[in-house]
Amino acid sequence: MRIIDAHQHFWKYHPQNHAWIKDDMKIIQKDFLPEDLAVILSAQNVEGCVSVQVDQTKEETAFQIECARHNPFIKGVVGWIDLMNPSLERDIEIYKEQKIVKGFRHILQGAEEGFMLQPNFINGLKQLSKYHYTYDLLIYANQIQEAIELIKSVEDLPIVLDHIAKPSIKTKSIQDWERDIKSLAKYPNLYCKISGMATEADWTTWKPEDLKPYLDIVVEAFGVDRLLFGSDWPVCLVASSYERWLNTIKEYFKKFSISEQEKIFALNCESFYTLEKA
Repeated sequence: MRIIDAHQHFWKYHPQNHAWIKDDMKIIQKDFLPEDLAVILSAQNVEGCVSVQVDQTKEETAFQIECARHNPFIKGVVGWIDLMNPSLERDIEIYKEQKIVKGFRHILQGAEEGFMLQPNFINGLKQLSKYHYTYDLLIYANQIQEAIELIKSVEDLPIVLDHIAKPSIKTKSIQDWERDIKSLAKYPNLYCKISGMATEADWTTWKPEDLKPYLDIVVEAFGVDRLLFGSDWPVCLVASSYERWLNTIKEYFKKFSISEQEKIFALNCESFYTLEKA
């Protein structure tokens, strides 16, 4: 079965730039570069990946592009762009020369209430749609209702929800998230990455059965045509090895048909991000 990892990161670790990596995450307080991931992907028979932004700077996007230029297994880049910049259209035109850039992300998780509904932010998303880019939606579960209002304003923009909106798997909080995620999934331009779940569970004691209720819900809500497998490497390392995460998701989907598995593990990612096929 073909596998493309729809969500991973690279960074050159800096304590100030990456202050979100707290001391309980010491395992990832270091550089993570393409050569580190290449070994893992080869061992797990993963043919490629999509690199997603970490820092919110133009330099970050340039770094991601440079990584991809020298590493063909990086099939696409989700960069950062200032969506509220009055000169946004000019910035987008520059990136149109960089075919590896497939979309953009702004880190909305934890943003103040109403941030994503600002007219300038929504207008920025409309520009992404105009130029045929995608948008990665990174939010917490308690932001889903606001995200629904956002999506209503940009129904032509392909959007993918990162990390199933980060429900608190550790506390088994599920009812409100289930209600909201089903409402969110009604919008056909919204896809969902099966990623980042181990880090929302108990890092040291989580088991596949802890994740199953959440997986059941996103499968029901989005169907096999709008789900993408992602590792969230190297962030996942605080709770799981790459191999363990991949095998956990493979095991869950093994009861699905081969064609359904191919969609979730490769084809949906290729289609959503318009990746060039090998």
